Amino acid sequence: MDELSRRRMLMTGGALGALGALTVAAPAQARPLWTWSPRGSVAGAGTGADPRWVWDAEADPLVASLLDRGDVPRVNELLRTWTKNGQPLPDGLPADLRDFMERARQLPAWADQGKLATAVEFNEKRGLYLGVLYGLASGMMSTVIPKEARAVYYSQGGADMKDRISKTAKLGYDIGSRNAYQPDGEMIVTCVKTRLVHAAVRHLLPQSPHWNGAAEEEIPISQRDMMVTWHSLPTTVMQKLTAWEVPIPAAESEAFLHSWQLGAHMLGIEDEYIPASWDEANAQAEQVLDPVLAPTPEGIRLADILLGLGAELDGGILSRDILGAFTRYLLGDRIAGWLEIPREPIWDPLLRVAWPPFVAVREGLLPFPLAPEAYWTFDEFLRKAALLFLSEARPISIEIPEANRPF
Repeated sequence: MDELSRRRMLMTGGALGALGALTVAAPAQARPLWTWSPRGSVAGAGTGADPRWVWDAEADPLVASLLDRGDVPRVNELLRTWTKNGQPLPDGLPADLRDFMERARQLPAWADQGKLATAVEFNEKRGLYLGVLYGLASGMMSTVIPKEARAVYYSQGGADMKDRISKTAKLGYDIGSRNAYQPDGEMIVTCVKTRLVHAAVRHLLPQSPHWNGAAEEEIPISQRDMMVTWHSLPTTVMQKLTAWEVPIPAAESEAFLHSWQLGAHMLGIEDEYIPASWDEANAQAEQVLDPVLAPTPEGIRLADILLGLGAELDGGILSRDILGAFTRYLLGDRIAGWLEIPREPIWDPLLRVAWPPFVAVREGLLPFPLAPEAYWTFDEFLRKAALLFLSEARPISIEIPEANRPF
């Protein structure tokens, strides 16, 4: 696959899949006790404190101060020019913000460049699957994480989902790029800017009467909330690839996890909450993600918007019917029912019957059993799965919001 196709696919998969990445929210009604041990984290130790009551002690007061003193418009203007990991911060930033960003842009001591190089190999080989899974497994799952759906819907970007998606797309593309964490890459920049956005949303959303009327918490985007969204991305993706029996060498699997562990750290998640292995990730997800999935009016509206944007794809290969059927196939009848996705008499049975052998053919595990037309359709679906009418002709700038969604 050429670089432009891979870039478009990953940006779009990331767009849906990272829907919650700029406005991650808290889990829903179920509130199980926090029992996951920090011994299973990349830190190997920790306080064991419930991350529901931990936010970002460094970024939150800083960004609240930027907002209160009216510095955000000037900061956003300056940060539009900061796009590469190794690029110096622009002159003119407030001193307290500059100091924070210089610290926040540093990779942790446990970053492993060898694993990051192997992650590039994995992303290039599995990029087509990743686009579909980030988009229609992770992305649509975000609409049934109630507090995430509400935070997205009521925050500033909820009024223009196409613009929101074009910005959140960067996370999915940047983490899968060849130079993600290198000086000429953009993943560190994206994470630091996103961390600032999270802090702004924590300050702003509690001022929204609409969000307050729906929310169960007083402050959104706790450490636990961010881990909920994190699990809807790499953990869910690896679970699906495993279920599809995609053969993944252990080194590549570990490297893919490592790239997302670094992403979590750079987004401001404390190391004691970042799982050290897939076994630990699955155990944590079982506690914090699985029990909270549920429908909300906001999530149903967001899902409808996402499926509608998917129908705007160039070439006309996709439609709401196909996207809805694939969502049902990936996430199951219960979640599809919650999102009011109608059953498709053609696509639903076709996916159930033809998708597993299609994956096996792509992996060389089976001879070619499908009609050429069916194979081509699935292959094109993978290539265009979540290409949500992104405008790639203009720069995508992640910026600190100054207000909530206007009503």
